[in-house]
Amino acid sequence: MAVKHEQENGLLLDDDGRTRRTGTLWSCIAHIITAVIGSGVLSLAWSVAQLGWIAGPIAMLCFAIVTYVSVVLLSGCYRCPDPVTGTRNYSYMDAVRVNLGKTQTCLCGMFQYLYMYGIGIAYVITTSTCMSAIRRSNCYHDKGHAAPCKHKDIPNMLMFGAVQIVASQIPDFHSIKWLSVIAAIMSFAYSFTGFGLGFAKVIENGMIKGSIAGAPASTRAKKLWLAFQALGDIAYSYPYALVLLEIQDTLKSPPPENKTMKKASMIAMILTTFFYLCCGCFGYAAFGNNTPGNLLTGFGFYEPYWLIDFANACVVLHLVGGYQLFSQPVFEFAERWFSEKFPSNGFVNKFYNFKLPLLPSFHINLFRICFRTAYVVSTTAVAAVFPYFNQVLGLLGALNFWPLAIYFPVEMYFVQNKIEAWTRKWIVLRTFSLACLLVSIVGLIGSIEGIISAKFG
Repeated sequence: MAVKHEQENGLLLDDDGRTRRTGTLWSCIAHIITAVIGSGVLSLAWSVAQLGWIAGPIAMLCFAIVTYVSVVLLSGCYRCPDPVTGTRNYSYMDAVRVNLGKTQTCLCGMFQYLYMYGIGIAYVITTSTCMSAIRRSNCYHDKGHAAPCKHKDIPNMLMFGAVQIVASQIPDFHSIKWLSVIAAIMSFAYSFTGFGLGFAKVIENGMIKGSIAGAPASTRAKKLWLAFQALGDIAYSYPYALVLLEIQDTLKSPPPENKTMKKASMIAMILTTFFYLCCGCFGYAAFGNNTPGNLLTGFGFYEPYWLIDFANACVVLHLVGGYQLFSQPVFEFAERWFSEKFPSNGFVNKFYNFKLPLLPSFHINLFRICFRTAYVVSTTAVAAVFPYFNQVLGLLGALNFWPLAIYFPVEMYFVQNKIEAWTRKWIVLRTFSLACLLVSIVGLIGSIEGIISAKFG
């Protein structure tokens, strides 16, 4: 497709008036891998341990295939009505609104913002456990592996919450690019550290631990709940539907953006799945039935203690930035809604200049300060009540997987391609959607049961 470029203030513009897009296949692959690989990778060894040597790797492969199918369906919705020459949709919500209407957009928004709020809770939990793990690692190194090194997570959660209250006053998403870069570097650092430690442990053991059936449980029902929860944890680690269209919006054209996205996603999924299989399988091979829920904080590893500290510090730095990446869209939505609802309210709309010695002046808004502070306090409070890493990740994975990664992309594909009911393609995609719904339901049930058991069991 030929794109008309105009000149404005020395900048080349695309046909929609925005700065010319320069993204390539390789930049797209980098964005996808950065979006997919995160703290969920640390739970994969535990997930493989619950499912066993056959079902665990197969489950990861299946989620990779499903994620790619979702990408194929969703990438065609970047432009409407034609996937090559149509008008651009700059975000997931834009695509849902154009293709499915207002009601479905409200439903999509509910799932999207609920998921982002849940991510905030999960990041508070993960950060506090990693901060405690650093103190425990140093304690074990100084006093021996049998020492009673226990540290409470609540002070760490309060510390992280205080940092996020300050960080959340950053005006908007575009002001945190530097945080995003740091977060991406940190995610690769701790992921490769976890993989390397698992590999080294297998070499040290001189054997591969684990079994086909996976780790045993006290009852068959408990084993089933843990397997369901493991599916939720794997589901949390893969889909990136929420940011796919934003990534696609960075690509130059020609070639058509959807073709570049499909090719980039195929390469990224192969690399990510290989990496996930290595982390999950080496972790399980190293610890067998005793595989910890979080590879870096469960203390299967004691030495080298400085490397454990480094990896956990990387997790903390990643999640400081990651919390803002998922919170800023919620802040923007809430502040825009209140501003439109109460246009003449000074508390909501008035900004004040504020100047501190030796610092540049900046604008403050009372509603922004109050809402963002209350949001951070609420995520911290919920995390303190339910500080369960694997169960919360499984819950989030199950909640996000079907509606955002499967249902809406399938429905938009039907509308955009005018798929008639009861045709072969309609039946295949409906069956695919139903199967993924069942996986989400069992993952949700297993994770809720896990939270209830951990809280009251």
